[in-house]
Amino acid sequence: MIYTKQNIAKGAVIYSLGDSIAAIMLHEFSWFRLLGMMFIGATIYAFEIPNYFIWIDKKTKHVQGLTKILKKTFLAIVYFNPLWIARHLLFIKLFSHHYESVNVNLLRIAFMSFIVNIPISIIANYIIQNKIKLNWRFMASAIFSGLMAIYYAMSENLFS
Repeated sequence: MIYTKQNIAKGAVIYSLGDSIAAIMLHEFSWFRLLGMMFIGATIYAFEIPNYFIWIDKKTKHVQGLTKILKKTFLAIVYFNPLWIARHLLFIKLFSHHYESVNVNLLRIAFMSFIVNIPISIIANYIIQNKIKLNWRFMASAIFSGLMAIYYAMSENLFS
């Protein structure tokens, strides 16, 4: 298990930046939300994601060729599933003090967001898992997720 100062800093900055861009676009920016997303990026995401990527490498260590590429890509997509998106939306709602919006509808929005995003996610996760070295994957994934955070934050407007 790894949890480094470098990943903590990257997670805090990149995830909160992506969410803040979305919040500004939606006229929902708040300092509490910014600090909350910094906290989530520095704790949960900075711990979970690098360790999951290590697990993917271990799980595919003895697989070769196209099977390895497909398996690594698939395992990354499986991680960033509708439940992960719903959890991210939950964090946004909580840090935005929109407690009344925390309901089962977040799961529907997350599912729609996931389905629409699959083509982009396949390409991005293929690159992250198969073209980028392990020690840079969290950074690459955080940047992609930061961009996706804009999409996830706006997905409520798109899929409600």
